[in-house]
Amino acid sequence: MQGTSSLFITDSLDELNAKKDTTILWMQEAHTMGGQIYQCEMTDLIYKDGQTFADFSAIQNPNDYPQISEKVDAVKALKDFNYVFMRKDPPVDENFMNALHLLSQAESEGANIINRPSALQKFNEKIFALQFSKWMPDTNVICKEEDFQLFKKKYPTIILKPLNGMGGESIYKFDEHSTDHLEIFKALTNNHQTMVMVQNFLPEIYDGDYRILIIQGKPFPIALARIPQGGSFKGHQTKEHSMSRRGIHPLLMGLERTQQATTSRQRFQLTGLESGQRKRYLRSEAEDAAKAAAVSHSIQQLN
Repeated sequence: MQGTSSLFITDSLDELNAKKDTTILWMQEAHTMGGQIYQCEMTDLIYKDGQTFADFSAIQNPNDYPQISEKVDAVKALKDFNYVFMRKDPPVDENFMNALHLLSQAESEGANIINRPSALQKFNEKIFALQFSKWMPDTNVICKEEDFQLFKKKYPTIILKPLNGMGGESIYKFDEHSTDHLEIFKALTNNHQTMVMVQNFLPEIYDGDYRILIIQGKPFPIALARIPQGGSFKGHQTKEHSMSRRGIHPLLMGLERTQQATTSRQRFQLTGLESGQRKRYLRSEAEDAAKAAAVSHSIQQLN
């Protein structure tokens, strides 16, 4: 990527987590390979004079200061960047879809958009997962109250969630003693007009939600584990949660204990994105350990 320019369309830089956000890691890797890094938000996209432009900022040093940027005075056509990365987090709402429409227009003008806007429009994460339904909990996508009632009668505990959310937002668990389930279902479906997802509840979530990474078509030898905290049933990861590696934040750990025991002495050759993620994990672990040691020392002094 030597001499290239990359524009990242993201949430506000202040909202990104420099320790664990993959978008920042991509910025750092592209910069390390000699590329120039630029950033904008969806609201910075503009169509005028027959082209799609962006009002954007430059990130001069994403390795050390990934959330410090300098505003560029002039707008620039998206086709004039070598790469445009659409990295905005959900919800997939009207604003998100409108941005994809503009990016599709920019693509027709010659812009190199990653991922392709048509793919982002087509592949809703939750609907796409239905292709693997035989490995999933029993799942219905519905909007009518009678369908919801029938599904709830099948299981002692069920989960209700929107199709366009993330980070555990608007996810509900109902059991046999729930009294507000119909009211919440009506609100989440916009008076029974918007499709939602219902699933039977698997109590194994309390042991953790394990995510296997596929890199260049091969399973990565370590997985992400997201552990529910404080009695919650949600194993999600949000900006509001503690950064403790033993809390809601992903733990890098063996895919399973038996494999971990046999591979613990192996040395894996990591490069590029993989090595960057591992280095950031180890650095964050060291920071957490240092903070814990400082707190322990302060407590000892008080005693």
